[in-house]
Amino acid sequence: MLAIRPLMAQDTYNQIDEVGNVTQRSENFNKHNNDTTSKNKEVPKGLKVWTIDRKFGNVIPTTPDTLSHLFQNTIFNSGVYGQYNTIGNNYSARESRIFIDRKESSSFIFTDPYSFFMVEPDEFLFTNTLSPLTFLTYDNCGDKQHGEDRLDAKFAVNVNKRLGFGFQMTYDYARGYFSSQSVSHFNGSIFASYLGDRYNAHFLFSTNHQKASENGGIANDEYIVHPESHAEDYADEEIPTVLTQNWNRNDNIHVFLSHRYNLGFYRQVPMTEEEIKAREFAKASQQEKDKLDMKKDGKDAPQGRPDAAPKGRPEGAKIAGMEPPKDKTNEVVDTTRIQVDSQEKLDSLNRLQAIQDSIDATMKKEYVPVTSFIHTLELHNFKRIYQAYQTPTDYYLNRNYTVFGGDSIEDNTKHLQLKNTFGIALLEGFNKYMKAGLKAFVTHEYRRYEMPDTLNATVFQQRWTENTVSIGGQLNKTQGKTLHFNLTGEFWVAGEDASQLKLDFDTDLNFPLFKDTVRVAAKAFFHRMNPSFYYRKYHSQHLWWDRQNDLSQEMRTRIEGNLSYTLTNTRLRLAVEEIQNYTYFGMSYDHTYDANNDINGRKNMTAGVHQEGGNINLLTAQLYQDFRLGPLNWENVITYQNSSNEDVLPLPALNIFSNLYLKFKIARVLDVELGGNVTYFTKYEAPDFCPMLNQFAIQTNTANRVELGEFPFVDVYANLKLKGVRFFVMMSNVLYSSANRKYFTTPHYPMNGSVMHMGVSWPFFN
Repeated sequence: MLAIRPLMAQDTYNQIDEVGNVTQRSENFNKHNNDTTSKNKEVPKGLKVWTIDRKFGNVIPTTPDTLSHLFQNTIFNSGVYGQYNTIGNNYSARESRIFIDRKESSSFIFTDPYSFFMVEPDEFLFTNTLSPLTFLTYDNCGDKQHGEDRLDAKFAVNVNKRLGFGFQMTYDYARGYFSSQSVSHFNGSIFASYLGDRYNAHFLFSTNHQKASENGGIANDEYIVHPESHAEDYADEEIPTVLTQNWNRNDNIHVFLSHRYNLGFYRQVPMTEEEIKAREFAKASQQEKDKLDMKKDGKDAPQGRPDAAPKGRPEGAKIAGMEPPKDKTNEVVDTTRIQVDSQEKLDSLNRLQAIQDSIDATMKKEYVPVTSFIHTLELHNFKRIYQAYQTPTDYYLNRNYTVFGGDSIEDNTKHLQLKNTFGIALLEGFNKYMKAGLKAFVTHEYRRYEMPDTLNATVFQQRWTENTVSIGGQLNKTQGKTLHFNLTGEFWVAGEDASQLKLDFDTDLNFPLFKDTVRVAAKAFFHRMNPSFYYRKYHSQHLWWDRQNDLSQEMRTRIEGNLSYTLTNTRLRLAVEEIQNYTYFGMSYDHTYDANNDINGRKNMTAGVHQEGGNINLLTAQLYQDFRLGPLNWENVITYQNSSNEDVLPLPALNIFSNLYLKFKIARVLDVELGGNVTYFTKYEAPDFCPMLNQFAIQTNTANRVELGEFPFVDVYANLKLKGVRFFVMMSNVLYSSANRKYFTTPHYPMNGSVMHMGVSWPFFN
């Protein structure tokens, strides 16, 4: 973690130049010039962005999202490297095929599959900008009947060098190329930050409205895999689906506040070369501005002999400092002052003053926080409805109660979470003997849940509440270039989660090799956690379980190593993990058949929570390797996984992403990337999707398990950048009409066919 440092009047920013490249620039906030409407004034483009640690609010510097490379892949919820399984339509639910990249379940599991859309405090980019900044991103594909639209707008402005605020709005709308699969998401967020010497604060408010139409998958995969086997030729939107008029709806509000008060002292520290150059540039610029101001006011500097009267001053007028010497015969001499009675002493003093001025010119005043008092607050309010106006006959195995009569469904649940963390930190760097920072904290969490319950055959809304208290500490080192580490421990001492334990450690070592730097990093953790509330208890019309007392704590141990070497564009990642009491969702159903004995639907759908009491061992090896020969570039991400229990934790043995492209410039101003990428994974029994839970679940019915994989998803694209503006044109899934048409990542949910996509991202400094 990084200690928060104030943004000084002279500070380093990421400069977005006229071609959109991010470089370093130092600036001040021009305290002497109040004219903000000058027509000839150049708009400064300095920008600093950072993320924060969710528990302590520490600043973690990063770079703004201005890179053109792989911009075309950022529009897909399948991920930049195609590593997520989805249910076909863009912006819909997803789950990573790379297990070690999956996040642990949150307290409200129904929004977890929408990680592409959700705004998380520790992933949000806070800003400090020299001028108001607006980022607009828009992408589109298809037509009004089947296409997609995504609009993202972010505005940021600074009141002064310490206080900044802004807002962000995102609208995702995908109508879908198959029946009953439209998705609509809207997010509005307001953020603010204050980075002072003694007080720092970060605030984020976001509200989300999410609506996804659920079709349960197509009725028969043969419509896609072997279309010639059917007498009729179906368009994608005409292929029968299992469900119609079914929706998952989520509405949620989030408030995040992290602030701290620092105790410390000021000290003089050497400036960096960039800061020295920036100070010299600022002084030179101010002198030029002063000369221009004098000319504008008609106050030309005196020319000719020193006592010549400048224009506008009458002859004989005295100039300050040019008066004749006074008679000092009777003057009392102050013997406490240094007597300069010779040219030699005067020259010596001048030399000393010049040395001191030279030292002062390379020093700056820095506030060193010694102790920090920290408070972090999180408030989350969720509401979820699974709604259906009609349901196929015998589709659900069980019915626990009936609402509105007939086949209508309205499963609803609410969740309120309030978490407060109080901490005290002794920060690294304030003393040469203190080589690491030390923090201690206590957290209280209040959780409230609402779901249907029954009493004497009467359905009503029941509430459950949970309170937990945990204590913990952190030891970390972030300063310096060679060694960094972070050790964090948290133990739950009271409440529903008593005896839970989290231990996390990460470190990195950097050393030079052949004029470049090798970085060796390692991570390890041990987590002993209760399954979240909805694993232990869930009530709805067709699913019902109360497993409060028969689910054990899940224990996960992982050791991970990373080796990266920039000179060869190589990064190697190796991880081993052991899981005990692995807790997961499983689902099953039976097929229905028509008169020709062809599958035409599903029945006896049910789902539930399962826990594997034995140990599961997982091995993951991942290689990032890039090659370059002139304008030709080839990038590869190859992941190998081995699970000791494929029935419980199925994973593809091999997952590959490869990107081959030409990179060049046109007319020295237009950056072009022209190429194609492919995503491929080996066969495995991929998790199915359960609409009534909005969760991915293991296929537990051995009679109709489906294997997916061994189909290459290929996209071709032209990615361009001109003066900071990024735009692309792309054709996705170009092999969709090939003989092997198994383009599924989730059973019975085909991916979209060949579709033309276009997108643009435009930053405005105003």
